[in-house]
Amino acid sequence: MQLCTKISEARAACQSARASNKRLGLVLTMGALHEGHLSLVRAAKAQCDAVAVSIFVNPTQFGPAEDLSKYPRPFARDRQLLENEAVDVLFAPPVEEIYPAGQCTWVLVEGLSDKLDGRSRPGHFRGVTTVVSKLFHILAPDAAFFGQKDAAQLAIIRRMVQDLNLPIAIVACPIVRDPDGLAMSSRNAYLSGEQRRYALVLHRSLEQAERQFRAGEKIAAKLIGAARELIAGAPQTKLDYFEIVDPDTLDPVERISQRTLVAVAAYIGSTRLIDNTIVKP
Repeated sequence: MQLCTKISEARAACQSARASNKRLGLVLTMGALHEGHLSLVRAAKAQCDAVAVSIFVNPTQFGPAEDLSKYPRPFARDRQLLENEAVDVLFAPPVEEIYPAGQCTWVLVEGLSDKLDGRSRPGHFRGVTTVVSKLFHILAPDAAFFGQKDAAQLAIIRRMVQDLNLPIAIVACPIVRDPDGLAMSSRNAYLSGEQRRYALVLHRSLEQAERQFRAGEKIAAKLIGAARELIAGAPQTKLDYFEIVDPDTLDPVERISQRTLVAVAAYIGSTRLIDNTIVKP
């Protein structure tokens, strides 16, 4: 695996990996890798001839009161995990390499970036789309692999790629869960054992909505009301949102009649977690 910390090195390494018409897959991460990230790497390896992974804790997607300073950065461990997966290129730049002094250009997907997580975290998706567009430009993959857990991010990146005419296939991969159902997240490490048990209410709320939907309930407001009631009874848990929306536009739906995203975000103590599921008739 070739480790690159400079844009010039990463660009040259990816150009080399794409030689002879090889298909290059890309997985973008902020490190603190877990099985969810590795599932994206394996999907990329299955569909592409070469795979690049980035590790970059992007400061522009964190709000002033969020966890940038304490975000886990176990780089040596992450590097070994990617070595074990036979990744071809690892791009791990310092902040000043991606954001040179005086930067004043941003990429914003208007109309989507203030929905779901974007409504709760103003400016978050502007930071995400700016850094993703930078990394796409630097590494020039044929395909990029993202987890379905970040459903709003996925919809926004797909729209950005479409609107900017980028020749990159966006591949969504299934949510990876622990055996008890908790969606894997680097932020799970912040939870105490007790809080981790409380956090299972996110998955339970989604399962309840699915069961009610399969039993014939199609009215979104009724599914949302029942889910909010369930979450309200969980200790140390504060609901951010429970919404039922179109998975592409992120607009609320009143009645489920086609493929629909059911999404939840909540604070367990001070740790914000997200989860979702897709339902369809």
